[in-house]
Amino acid sequence: MILARFFYPVRELVPIFEAQANLLYESAKLLADMQKTLDPSCWRQSFYEIRANEHKGDAMLTEFREAQRSLPLSAGVRRELRTIAMALDDTLDVVKDASNAMNIYNPAKIDPQLQELARIIVEEADALRQVFPLLVNIKKNAASISLLADRVRELEHDADEAYEAYVGYIFSEEPDLREMTKYKNLAELYEKATDTEKHVSDCIRILLMRYES
Repeated sequence: MILARFFYPVRELVPIFEAQANLLYESAKLLADMQKTLDPSCWRQSFYEIRANEHKGDAMLTEFREAQRSLPLSAGVRRELRTIAMALDDTLDVVKDASNAMNIYNPAKIDPQLQELARIIVEEADALRQVFPLLVNIKKNAASISLLADRVRELEHDADEAYEAYVGYIFSEEPDLREMTKYKNLAELYEKATDTEKHVSDCIRILLMRYES
């Protein structure tokens, strides 16, 4: 097993990861709330809040980079921690893009399938929010970390199936080509958000495997 001293400094970065994950969770909930209304003013307000969170996330990433420089980490652990922080930031960017797309496309309706994809984004974000405090003690919490990573993977598979089924549905049931394109593009962005969240959990799993190797 790798010496614990290579992982002890990880706990110094956990508060930044937690802050990033909380921003993602808050933004995911705002995106999900956007699926419950057809009021453009509500969409705009939610987008502004998500965009503000994305700006905070950029600041968090800068804080992470500065904090990491001063810690005695092995090269591999340093690289993997940086990948996690960047993956969280990328996911927040995708959620922001998805919320902006709602305002740009101004869809005439919001199908239950889009609401389901948004719900999965929230559930994945919630699992990620739960996993980061566990990194304070990787050895003790290894099983719980692995279970949460598995949960994200399962949810991402659900999102893939929901996306494919929805695309088939709109191609067969939506007569308006312009609206069909809007729904498909929105679904693609939501599915992309679930993919990037899974990437975060995959990076965490790699870190866990390094500790256990």
